[in-house]
Amino acid sequence: MQYHVVSQGETITSIANTYNTSPNSITEANELDAPNNLVVGQALVIPIVGQFYFVQPGDSLYSIAQRFGMSYQELAQINNISVDAVLSVGARLYIPEQPKREITSNAYIEPTGDTVSQTLINSANKNAPYLTYLAPFSYMVNRDGSLAPPPLDNFKQIAEENNVALMLVVTNLEEGAFSAELGHIILTVQAVQNTLLDSIINTANEVGFSDVHFDFEFLPPDDREAYRTFLLKAKDRLSQAGLLMSTALAPKTSAEQTGEWYEAHDYAVHGEIVDFVVLMTYEWGYSGGPARAVSPIDEVRKVVNYALTEMPAEKILLGQNLYGYDWTLPFVEGGEPAEAISPQQAIARAREQNVEIEYDVEAQAPFYTYTDADGNDHEVWFEDARSIQAKFGMIKELGLRGISYWKLGLAFPQNWLLLQDNFTITKLD
Repeated sequence: MQYHVVSQGETITSIANTYNTSPNSITEANELDAPNNLVVGQALVIPIVGQFYFVQPGDSLYSIAQRFGMSYQELAQINNISVDAVLSVGARLYIPEQPKREITSNAYIEPTGDTVSQTLINSANKNAPYLTYLAPFSYMVNRDGSLAPPPLDNFKQIAEENNVALMLVVTNLEEGAFSAELGHIILTVQAVQNTLLDSIINTANEVGFSDVHFDFEFLPPDDREAYRTFLLKAKDRLSQAGLLMSTALAPKTSAEQTGEWYEAHDYAVHGEIVDFVVLMTYEWGYSGGPARAVSPIDEVRKVVNYALTEMPAEKILLGQNLYGYDWTLPFVEGGEPAEAISPQQAIARAREQNVEIEYDVEAQAPFYTYTDADGNDHEVWFEDARSIQAKFGMIKELGLRGISYWKLGLAFPQNWLLLQDNFTITKLD
């Protein structure tokens, strides 16, 4: 499997012919709503076994073989050419399917209100085969240590049918925002902690959760040591109950990083105590900020590189967004927030506005600009096959435990195809 970026004048038929496949297979794989009206710059996943490589200037059999982790003799044999052949620029070579390594895959799912929407139910059903964990977001801690649960609908049944483990996400959310005051209470009042841990274990046993995931954010900086003490206590209780424990960590690039989101999160402590962590490596571009890539790979790599100095790679799940944003320009602090959109919506909007999709090589992310009917300028950043494959490449390169998605509900079929093509997903017994 590979991706193809649409050029001017190409059609679904011409692209299919290039890769010895059919227009229908490309349409179905990418869930194209307008296969006969492709957008220039749009990335398509080509659903074939292995992939084709088109020779570039300066390439040799040896350099191409090195790139794909094989010998030049094997590459020549597969393509029925001489090992001494002079390659023509543009010549097509077949690259066989590469070995897959096993990773952990998690996805948060966030019901809003008192019910689970049909969209979320459909998304959970559709994507559960690609997951190790499904993480309903979230069980909110009350000030007495009891838990306020989210609606779960049939998530447990979906998980069981797909051999997916449920993750019990516990947060210090209060009235729609992370509360430093509530976080302080949780981390410093022993009676609240005891009630909380009892509630967590009882809930895990009743519902069938396998992992308890603490997502405590915007904690007071002075509670850094208190968080460590709490994690030690929680780990002891949860291990006795046969439960794994994980945490979500703000995207830091150094131990001394300042800011209310970062200071109480001690990477070394979490790496030592918990079974694994989720690095929240997204939201550089966010709804209330200026337009930019949501998870630019250059910024993501800085966070992962720092994390690897504090914990082993096998404890790290790379956080990844499944969405993009459409910003109205110019950006005004405190103004109208950007609109969250799915990758599928982003492509449809580019088509509607008759604009080409561009690609930022440094950020490894697609984007475009347009002017709406009212004369307002817009800038859109989202994810596509290229950007997600770049993250998968990082996971392989650095030997990370896996990936964690925020969040299910917005359509991105290319991600799941490429996830399955790159990795074998761990399923817990």
